[in-house]
Amino acid sequence: MPIPEIPGLKAEKPLADQFRAEVAQLLGRKSLSFPGAQPVSFARKHLRELMEHDYYLCEKTDGIRCLLYFTNDGPNEIHYLIDRKNDYYYVPNLHFPRPEDPTFTKFHTGTIVDGELVYDQEADGLKLRFLVFDCLALDGISQTERQLDKRLAYFKEMVMKPWDELFKKRHPEERVFLPFELVFKEMSFPYALSWMFNIKLPELKHGNDGLIFTCKETPYIFGTDEKILKWKPAHENTIDFRLRLGDFPPLTANGNSANPPEPDFDAKPNFDLMIFHTKGDYRVFAQLHVTDEDWEIMKSINQQLDGRIIECYKDAQGNWRFKRDDAGKPHFRDDKNEANHISTVEKVLESIDDAVSKEDLIRSEQRIREAFKKRQAERENKMRYEEAQARRLREEKRKRESLGSDSAAHNGEPADKRIRPEA
Repeated sequence: MPIPEIPGLKAEKPLADQFRAEVAQLLGRKSLSFPGAQPVSFARKHLRELMEHDYYLCEKTDGIRCLLYFTNDGPNEIHYLIDRKNDYYYVPNLHFPRPEDPTFTKFHTGTIVDGELVYDQEADGLKLRFLVFDCLALDGISQTERQLDKRLAYFKEMVMKPWDELFKKRHPEERVFLPFELVFKEMSFPYALSWMFNIKLPELKHGNDGLIFTCKETPYIFGTDEKILKWKPAHENTIDFRLRLGDFPPLTANGNSANPPEPDFDAKPNFDLMIFHTKGDYRVFAQLHVTDEDWEIMKSINQQLDGRIIECYKDAQGNWRFKRDDAGKPHFRDDKNEANHISTVEKVLESIDDAVSKEDLIRSEQRIREAFKKRQAERENKMRYEEAQARRLREEKRKRESLGSDSAAHNGEPADKRIRPEA
């Protein structure tokens, strides 16, 4: 399935800087960097995490990660997609009605949702959709301190429900004019693993490269979030490196300092895989293993190779190989400015060395379910106890107030009227 390009017109300075400042202020941040949360790679220790805390489970879509920013220009609503490079793309012809307006003309502003652009394969061709899996701000109010389940509930009620009412029920014919459709990404119980592998994933209309577990109890975290767990099958557990090409071998051995031999651009150079340490500090991590066949493929794309971000995996022999896209070409991550940071690399290596297989997840399904149900029962029992206590306190208060009223009434009567006559 092809990876979509971001639709719309890229905002240049100073407009882009203005929007970055607006988003930072809306979210209560000082940093103007991309605010999106980033997952960590799933390791064996995370099986215990799933048994101890409540998580949502969803498929990991192979699309383009973006935030969608709803704002306004005077009386008009405008919308920008924000990619991981923190670039802003103006997308026209979008409308997100507010729920309280029967005319569907009022719109949301000061709103940020998190999701991914993806092509779905339908009977009549590819459909571009934006799958929403989180909400950072709604109508000028940051939602990041709320738990995930609360954030999603607000989004569904305030944004998704009126959008569906307008474009799916009342005016479905208008959807053909939208640059993309809005879809709420389905969330499942963390123990629904057999269902996910056997039913959900085979039925997907778009590309998939793993699973995502997101803690429902925690706030939204800017940057790396240890409570968002990214599981991939072994061949999909990858690192994004910056590729650096070394010198090409000479065409001939002849030559001198005055007339050095011409480089042989058909021959393979060294391929350094670089990782990010601090700003401006890239260091060689490993060599990319490139077979003769791989090299022919790399040359055939007729594109610059040096300096690009390339997604790589570790093969069974311990060699780093480039991941191939649907066409069999190297998968370059041109949506990213930087390679993975050393801290991310270390977590991915831990995940590779301590890999959790599909079979491991399915074997843990029952224990995750039992722990989840136990916590659920404990919460329900606690809620029933608290409700009973509240009812008891209300009843005691009512009785005290009733006794107080009776006492006040008695105090206003003659003494002989308050004495029970003898039989």
